Amino acid sequence: MRLTHTLLSAALATALTTALSGAAVAAITPDEAKKLGTTLTAIGAEKAGNKDGTIPEYTGGLTTAPAGFKAGDGIRPNPFAGEKPRLVIDAKNLAQHADKLTEGTKALLQKYPSFRVDVYPTHRSVAFPKFVADNTAKIATQAKTNNDGRSIEGAHAGFPFPIPKTGYEAMWNHLVRYNGQAYEVKYRNLNVDAAGRTTLATEGVNVQEYPFWDASKTSAETYWRIKNTYTGPARRAGEALLIVDPLDIGTKDRRAWTYLPGQRRVKVAPDLSHDTPNPGTAGGNTFDDIFIFIGSMDRFDFKLVGKKEMIVPYNAYTAVYQAKQDDLLKPNHLNPDLVRWELHRVWVVEATLREGKRHVYSKRTFYLDEDSWAALASDQYDARGQLYRAGFAYMAPSYDLPAPYTDMFGHYDLVAGIYSLTGFAAETGGMRQTKPLTDRDWSPDSLAGSGIR
Repeated sequence: MRLTHTLLSAALATALTTALSGAAVAAITPDEAKKLGTTLTAIGAEKAGNKDGTIPEYTGGLTTAPAGFKAGDGIRPNPFAGEKPRLVIDAKNLAQHADKLTEGTKALLQKYPSFRVDVYPTHRSVAFPKFVADNTAKIATQAKTNNDGRSIEGAHAGFPFPIPKTGYEAMWNHLVRYNGQAYEVKYRNLNVDAAGRTTLATEGVNVQEYPFWDASKTSAETYWRIKNTYTGPARRAGEALLIVDPLDIGTKDRRAWTYLPGQRRVKVAPDLSHDTPNPGTAGGNTFDDIFIFIGSMDRFDFKLVGKKEMIVPYNAYTAVYQAKQDDLLKPNHLNPDLVRWELHRVWVVEATLREGKRHVYSKRTFYLDEDSWAALASDQYDARGQLYRAGFAYMAPSYDLPAPYTDMFGHYDLVAGIYSLTGFAAETGGMRQTKPLTDRDWSPDSLAGSGIR
């Protein structure tokens, strides 16, 4: 794997040659932190473009809404709608571009003659509010991991590890990624079987909050929480789900509850984690496949491999906000006409199953966008070491906040020939930024009230 030369400092190069156990690691030095906002962006990406100009210099991202956007609307027009692909990759020219494609992307190109990758000009469109940059610089020299990498401390309202030295630090940047502090989506989760039939797995209202990013406070115990209220299909209407993830997940662990209208009571749900089949996708992926990865990092060893230029879904506004369900979901894969791919630098993290731990995946490779820290793709391998599933998140930055947004994602099961798409909202109003709910609204008791049909 060819690593880029700029950001692999001597300290990082040393870290890459050692066995990274994920134990507590000291924060970066003040001299390292001086790179932020100079040679690096405020959150740690390389500011410069690449040598051949296919990745441009970062100049602050997209902060101006295109014509046609209405303030407060959940549907965001595509600011790059008039562009044409600069490159089209299919099975015939796969070999020429294989070094810039994930293993999952290559497998799809080889498996399905109708699958292709339309590569558009790269736009580094991700932008953040000023407080994100300010707080990242403030906490960069004090944030650290604990509990074998599973917990972090000394961080609030900023990216904790803008210059990561371990796989755990890079993954924490993804876990706490900034999407905005609170937002609501009326969504559909859809599965497509091997015969090409599309089935509604679930639909409903999804409310998410990141208390970690509440800049009015000096600290937070919880970094992420989600409340789902299902409205369909009919057999699941009225069910509800509540999950709360703490920053100290190494000792406190996730808290989760479900409400089942037939029982009229809220139940603790301790199994909504790791490789439990995700009920929201009717088992189309695992629970920790959500957002490409979420939850505790206790079952894998996470190794920071380095940074690489990769072709990944990016600025996918058409798929996320403009597409019709029947046009987007086609037999075997999403409609290539509606999915935009770009060349970006990503951090590569390899997760290998720990000895004595259980999971349906023996190995996972994650690809984290340098400009947002969001995971954009993943490769998952089964117990035999064969490629099992491929995951993709469809980046469409919210220029109105500004903030990245990657909550529409999907997984291809390369063995069964099926795939799932989570968080489709183009026909149900898109994604709206909201004000945070009260703590009372996040109690198990509130779940029953929201779930009764």
